[in-house]
Amino acid sequence: MAADTASSRTPRVLVGVGAGIAAFKAAALVSRLVQRGASVRVAMSRDAEAFVGRRTFEGLTGRPVISSSTQIDADGSAPHIAATRDVDVFVIAPATADLIARLAAGLCDDAVALAACACRARRIVCPAMNDAMWADPAVQRNVETLRTFGYEVLGPAEGWLAEGYAAVGRMVEPEEILEAVLGPAGSA
Repeated sequence: MAADTASSRTPRVLVGVGAGIAAFKAAALVSRLVQRGASVRVAMSRDAEAFVGRRTFEGLTGRPVISSSTQIDADGSAPHIAATRDVDVFVIAPATADLIARLAAGLCDDAVALAACACRARRIVCPAMNDAMWADPAVQRNVETLRTFGYEVLGPAEGWLAEGYAAVGRMVEPEEILEAVLGPAGSA
């Protein structure tokens, strides 16, 4: 953030939602951010709507979801670029193995990847995937590449996975993301 602090103005957060079962946690995160006074806009990867619909996020934020590289807002701007200009932080949650690979390779083939490439603010990825995928050397290489690009990596956590057992790969809880975005006072 600039010289202003989160306590002196409204935090501006862009949330990128990847196409994974943990997308339901992104809805909880967005709701909590709005409840704490943040200005939030959501971008969704190409298949994220298979898990949580855009209307959920539009209802929570009161703003249109960014869902396409060709989308134009009412003011004539391309939202995948305009939304990154004055944002304090861009949180990508869930960050699937596929989305992490696309970000690491610089592929700009959906609204989340385009916004991530255009964003010069703080960027946080919250991985969520199967434990075998998380342990894969290619995924680990891609995560390290994102770190060299300046991304913060939050998680994954150990816990119950969609496959029906506990292991590392679970997306961190919304409260942990809130604390990373807003600081300890913002997560209370």
